[in-house]
Amino acid sequence: MKRSLLIFIPVTVVLVVAALTTRVAADQIPQGWKAHNMQPVGYSDMDGRPPFKLAIKRVGDKWYLYTGHLWHDGWSIVDVTDPANPKYVKFIPGMPNSWNIQVTLHDNLMIGALQPKVAAWGGDPTKPGSEGIIIWDISDPLNPKEVSRWKSGAGGTHRNSYPGGRYAYLSSGYPGYQGGNILVILDVSDPRNPKEVGKWAQPGMNKAAGETLRPNTPYGFHGPAVVSPDGKTSVMAFSPGLVALDISDPANPKEISRLDFSPPFINAGSQSLHSALPLWDRNLVFVASEASNERCNEGLNFAGLVDIKDIKRPRLMSLFPLPQPPQGEPYKNFCEKGGRFGPHNINHEVHLPDVEKPGNLIYLTYFNAGLRVFDIKDPISPQETGWFIPPPPLKRYGPQPPNDLVQQSEDVLVDTRGYIYLDDKHWGLFILKYSGPDQPAPTVK
Repeated sequence: MKRSLLIFIPVTVVLVVAALTTRVAADQIPQGWKAHNMQPVGYSDMDGRPPFKLAIKRVGDKWYLYTGHLWHDGWSIVDVTDPANPKYVKFIPGMPNSWNIQVTLHDNLMIGALQPKVAAWGGDPTKPGSEGIIIWDISDPLNPKEVSRWKSGAGGTHRNSYPGGRYAYLSSGYPGYQGGNILVILDVSDPRNPKEVGKWAQPGMNKAAGETLRPNTPYGFHGPAVVSPDGKTSVMAFSPGLVALDISDPANPKEISRLDFSPPFINAGSQSLHSALPLWDRNLVFVASEASNERCNEGLNFAGLVDIKDIKRPRLMSLFPLPQPPQGEPYKNFCEKGGRFGPHNINHEVHLPDVEKPGNLIYLTYFNAGLRVFDIKDPISPQETGWFIPPPPLKRYGPQPPNDLVQQSEDVLVDTRGYIYLDDKHWGLFILKYSGPDQPAPTVK
């Protein structure tokens, strides 16, 4: 039986701090969190398997959250119908020595990404790993059935996108290519027999064709590829910057434009752009890099907005303010706190009918700074309006980051009821409510 939740409701002050404890009871909200305009309403320790990427599916009056894992080979299902009492349903074992961290879904299909796990992240270099994708039938949401697999032939896939319909868009390794993943478009109209339709890579990546990489230049495609409502355009984060593609002919994607962020937002040879989320109805794209090194031992990381009113000439419009520590902390900035500090993931799964669509609020994980909420009503001057920082971790899960044991918030998803799902590398699943300015009205009651 699950234990009842202990819910901490903040009083009328802006900053809420719960008392520290040395022990956490399963499925109780861990104490020690700090928040502004946000409060936890539920928590799951995920049976000791901290989640990573998140997707959600509503079936009738039931809500099911699907998660990948960084440190455990497989996927999990959580019943979040009652956000104050999330129920961990099951763990689905994946392939050994393989990353099973990414999931994306639509309707009754779920696509899981597979990558061989590298040694620095707990992999065994003497053993094989799996790569590519695995397709699941989730028409029975609690009993997924494997339908098929597809292999990339080189390195597997990372952050994929399946917006429903005929095509899935993969961030994939590919034979003969170098410098990282490329875009591969897959026809999944017959999920039992997925077929490659087209691909696109940056100039320099096609080694088999004699192309060469520029030195000290990032190249690879992180993903996901977010597709416009008419299915003709995608704007995506390749490592050097923002790339807009015409995908009206999936067999022959064509570059429309690009906006490089390297320099200045880059260390030589690393990633300058991690996330890109188009806000199609506002002609804006949210962009962010990813913090990679502990204690900010790298180039400046950033989050901001790009104007794509003229998609052939994108321009950087604004940068988000840098999160600051709460008053009273023993460090003057989050770099000094330890671990990774900087942007990571956003509420990306906006193609899902049960996910809140982008509006004036941007939800962005910030590793040791937790979850940050930014109001972009005025896109020229984004404002931070809320945040939630999980408690200091009591236990290390996995080898990364290797030094400081601090909060490392990873992924976020917001459903149409307004509930926010946040996972932390050293904790589990937090379910939150935002109470700040311009709080969106729920679209599902």
